[in-house]
Amino acid sequence: MRALLVANPAATTTTRKVRDVLVRALSSELKVEVAETTHRGHARELAAQATAEGVDVVVTLGGDGTVNEAANGLLAGGVGAHVPALAVVPGGSTNVFSRALGRSRDPVEATGEIMDSLRAGRTRLVSLGTASAQTPDGWTEPRWFVFAAGMGFDADVIARVEALRARGRRSTGALYVRSGMSSFLLGRDRRRPPATLTVPGEPPVDGLFLVVVSNVSPWSYLGDRPIDPNPDASFDAGLDVFTMGRVGVLRMLHHLRQTMAHRPDARGRGVHRWHDLGELELTASRPQGWQLDGDHLGTATGLRVRSVPSALRIVV
Repeated sequence: MRALLVANPAATTTTRKVRDVLVRALSSELKVEVAETTHRGHARELAAQATAEGVDVVVTLGGDGTVNEAANGLLAGGVGAHVPALAVVPGGSTNVFSRALGRSRDPVEATGEIMDSLRAGRTRLVSLGTASAQTPDGWTEPRWFVFAAGMGFDADVIARVEALRARGRRSTGALYVRSGMSSFLLGRDRRRPPATLTVPGEPPVDGLFLVVVSNVSPWSYLGDRPIDPNPDASFDAGLDVFTMGRVGVLRMLHHLRQTMAHRPDARGRGVHRWHDLGELELTASRPQGWQLDGDHLGTATGLRVRSVPSALRIVV
């Protein structure tokens, strides 16, 4: 089998030592080519090239952003049997997709698990999502996401964290908490919620400032603690959606505690949830930030989101 290892040297916990261990392990069973990413979007380019060249499996070493780019490259020409399988080694700060697959958080142990799976031929097809954004230039081309999409508050928090990381700050749970508090307390959107969600066959729900679309459970982590607004989300179903309307500080903290409970089940005033959706559309009265798999992608006044069953083969 031919394999391409796509390594992001800038990922939070990725080191050259880990990469070298990974290469040695893969090379014992596979014909391995190694490529390090050098710019945003590079993993997508490398994965698309691997698909065109008939590589059997693409292995990512990096965070969720690297996984997202690789998935978009693998599926650039559409879903089909010609698409290589994807294997994921955790190398970022959160690694939501890898943890959703049940991988060890230790990259060396995860590599051993992947090798065992490749020997046994353990793969599975998983559902993914696509999102297209409405910008001043029109609707963008649909882009794939593997575990989450969002518009509004969560995207604003990610934008704040990315700006701080660009200035040298390390990605930590505390950094996300501080950024979330600043965005909530200082932002205007929770006081004048601008978003409306439309689900086929149902009346629109307006007055929303937070919209989280989940393809897996949990949605994210705060250190070791899962944050799970959509606990029923699954690779084997459609998309789950969690939204919030206008809420105060105490109500927001109450719902946050609900999503972090041992048995998460956030309900109550200001909360709306949907399970197993095939598609949905968001509109906003003013430009809102949007994100896919934890990467801020700019602002938009609309988002069209769709679930695609059996989209990508994953090494499990």
